[in-house]
Amino acid sequence: MFGKLLFLFIAIPVAELYLFMTIGKEIGLGKTLAIIVATAVLGAWLTRMQGARAMARFQVATAEGRLPHEEVLDGVMILIAGVVLLTPGFLTDAVGFALLVPPFRTFLRKRLAKALKGRVQIVTPGSAAMPGTRREDDGVIEAEVEVLDD
Repeated sequence: MFGKLLFLFIAIPVAELYLFMTIGKEIGLGKTLAIIVATAVLGAWLTRMQGARAMARFQVATAEGRLPHEEVLDGVMILIAGVVLLTPGFLTDAVGFALLVPPFRTFLRKRLAKALKGRVQIVTPGSAAMPGTRREDDGVIEAEVEVLDD
């Protein structure tokens, strides 16, 4: 894992520098810098909009009592998009803008679910899978009730 991260931390900046030099040579320094600033501003605006929508969907899911796993993953991908869009570079901008496209996020979410299938277990309080708990399914619910006076 460390080797892969080290490779990414070296390869991505080298690729970005190559793209800066190549594009800058073709269109000039001023236009290259203008593109970098414009993509950062546009990316921040789009990230804010998409993040607000993801938060609204998260709140709806929790209000309905559903597990908001898709909404959380969307929020994480939108956060990553915002970070890479604020990072100067053409390659990172392409990744960031791609992460802001909902169908692309859906595609990634499905791939991630497929990769994690069988590795993740959802445990709720009182379930047999939760360590230190025992569930008896005899139809009896034990509860302690305390009446509070107004």
